[in-house]
Amino acid sequence: MTEQRFKVGIVGLQPGRSWAARSHVPALRMLSEQFEIVGVANTSLASAQEAAAAAALPRAFASVAEMLAAPEIDIVTVTVRVPSHMEIVRAAIEAGKHVYCEWPLGNGLAEAEELAALARARGVLGVVGTQARVAPEVGYLKQLIADGFVGEVLSTTVVARGGGWGGMIPDKKNNAYTLDQASGATMLTIPVGHTLVALREVLGELAEVSSVLATRRGVALVAETGEQVPVSAPDQVLVSGVFASGAPVSVHYRGGLPWNGDGFFWEINGTEGDLQVSAPLGHTQLVPLSLRGARGDEKAFQALEVPASYLAGLPADPVTGNVARVYTRMAQDLREGTHTAPSFEDAVAVHRVIAAIEKAAETGHRATSA
Repeated sequence: MTEQRFKVGIVGLQPGRSWAARSHVPALRMLSEQFEIVGVANTSLASAQEAAAAAALPRAFASVAEMLAAPEIDIVTVTVRVPSHMEIVRAAIEAGKHVYCEWPLGNGLAEAEELAALARARGVLGVVGTQARVAPEVGYLKQLIADGFVGEVLSTTVVARGGGWGGMIPDKKNNAYTLDQASGATMLTIPVGHTLVALREVLGELAEVSSVLATRRGVALVAETGEQVPVSAPDQVLVSGVFASGAPVSVHYRGGLPWNGDGFFWEINGTEGDLQVSAPLGHTQLVPLSLRGARGDEKAFQALEVPASYLAGLPADPVTGNVARVYTRMAQDLREGTHTAPSFEDAVAVHRVIAAIEKAAETGHRATSA
């Protein structure tokens, strides 16, 4: 017997370029036995109609309110800019819809806490798009640590490039808001936030942090027009801290792109060996990750291939594959009452770490992240 499919409405679909177009639509279509995309709501009916036509979706809603009033919608997927998350997610929860919201959940810890509390009170499932948690490489890395590949974890270090905070943006309309600290969509909250998810998944909770947040480029050049725009978001994020296990951690994110395509390096040092993770960029949620390890008497690192079982029958491509893996877990949680997908509660925990990093940078003192 075929199970009933969950019907999804997407908020914020721009043909050919938006994250929803690149990842959510193809991911949901891969999972057509579990999900059906009903339609899209954008800032105007004309925009929604254009998006629906381009993606061959059956319905364009005149507004988010009209989508939320549609009884056939089970899940609302929110893929708009961070400052709009609070209003749309709150309205969806109050309408009794389950929600898949892209990360960050809110513009700061307080908004995330409010949304998580509201979802609990209304009995709806809130899922957040922290896809690095479900990446096959992260899952395999977690298992290697649990199996004792490195022995006891002594420390871990991450050095990475954040991409868009390197002094130049492609265009003002779509990118300038990320340079504004008040937007909630900065290098700290987006690539660093996603990597904090992976660190916590593999190594556990961060207990306390010290940090430096620096904005070394006060302006950025708009490639499209040659205009200069102000920058208030940090382009240097340095964090040191301690996991609950006692293992020290060091993270340094730098704005901009790497010179040679090596934009992410994560090493886990243990009593019996070391593990390394590398990638072309520090956005661990959407780039392919490579694993290497060395232990015992080995004199060099060896590539570690992720077993096929960790792909869960979905593509290795992280853009669509990881989003599909989150949706797969969401469907399981809705049907079975489990807690396998990254939840609003998980999002709040990461927001707390980010708030502690901001507090430590502001005060110059170590801050707890519990």
